[in-house]
Amino acid sequence: MPFPEIDPVVFQIGPFAVRWYALAYIAGLLLGWRYAMRLGRRGDTPVHRDHPDQFFIWATVGVILGGRLGYVLFYGLPYFLQNPAEIFAVWQGGMSFHGGILGVTIAGLIFCRVKGIPALSFGDVLGTVAPIGLFFGRIANFINGELYGRPTDAPWGMIFPGSDGQPRHPSQLYEAALEGLLLFVIVNFLVWKLSAYRRPGLVMGVFIAGYGASRFIVEFFRQWDAGLELAFGWLSRGQQLSVPMILIGLWFVMRALQKPRTGHGA
Repeated sequence: MPFPEIDPVVFQIGPFAVRWYALAYIAGLLLGWRYAMRLGRRGDTPVHRDHPDQFFIWATVGVILGGRLGYVLFYGLPYFLQNPAEIFAVWQGGMSFHGGILGVTIAGLIFCRVKGIPALSFGDVLGTVAPIGLFFGRIANFINGELYGRPTDAPWGMIFPGSDGQPRHPSQLYEAALEGLLLFVIVNFLVWKLSAYRRPGLVMGVFIAGYGASRFIVEFFRQWDAGLELAFGWLSRGQQLSVPMILIGLWFVMRALQKPRTGHGA
């Protein structure tokens, strides 16, 4: 299949350029923020609709700082040590979703401490809306023609700009489908059909484990990052970072299921 050549720059006025990559992050944050406020009106969680409103700036800072620092530390530390000025060039791409999640987690813990909000319940709300941002982020990766997959003879293989000319898996779309759409359906089914907010930490755990599992699977189709050593000869850096997420998420799930349901009820 031909790669749809979409200009990564939406429009440019002089030196100021608006890129799809930036718009994807903005869309994910804005839609997630509005949906979180809607969830705060349900009545089965101690998180109120004004809490996501107050957290929006915190989340924005956490995503950008965590995502960029995660990319620098996990995927390109030797390069950025030699080119430190490029650490701040986020408009060129290069964000780690593991780092972004970690950044939002730290921001969320501090926010909950400051506001006196139960951290597990707040984490459940964030876990419900986070797949929205993941979906838009992966679509932006696809538009940029970055983070593409391994060579394939599948009929949907694409030749990405800047690659070696071989048809490759559009692994960014696989991730958008798994980390974004599928995970969104799962966590929202738990919330709207099974009243999962009455077990604090359950939705958050399912999201963490679900993201880790989705990323682990897609790494079998995604091109490995150049210069990064594989563990055991086959375990990529993305998979190495995903295994702890799966274990941590499952721990939160089991912990939530072992405790009685809370008294919050709609």
